[in-house]
Amino acid sequence: MAEVLFYHLTEKTLEQTLPGLLQRSLERGWRAVVQAGSRERVEALDSELWTFADESFVAHSCTCDGTEADQPVWLTEGEDNPNGAVIRFMVDGATPPDLTPYQRGVYIFDGHDNAALEHARARWKFEKTAGHDVTYWRQNPEGRWEKMA
Repeated sequence: MAEVLFYHLTEKTLEQTLPGLLQRSLERGWRAVVQAGSRERVEALDSELWTFADESFVAHSCTCDGTEADQPVWLTEGEDNPNGAVIRFMVDGATPPDLTPYQRGVYIFDGHDNAALEHARARWKFEKTAGHDVTYWRQNPEGRWEKMA
């Protein structure tokens, strides 16, 4: 079973949060897949991960580039995992395939969006019923993560 984390964004945006989470995953030696809710979001994240900081970027690719198996981070709107990732991030209401093959699944959702909150609650129930170890994290006013459940 996978460890499944739910990250509730309240202080920072996905674009401010995702690069750091991906960098920490890569520091652990993990390959990652980021599954977005649409092709447009994949394209926006593709651009963001190259430019989020002047001194840094997250090496990645998506179907527009090819070279899937070589990439430390793969961006997709589908259920694919061509780079053999052990961690899967779901953003913008993306519904993943079975998370059992992964070490970790991470749902990141906007706490100011009621539809995103409802989707996260439904996925929490689904992942818990599936037997995964689920935890819920919320940003504090400083933007740091606090474990709530």
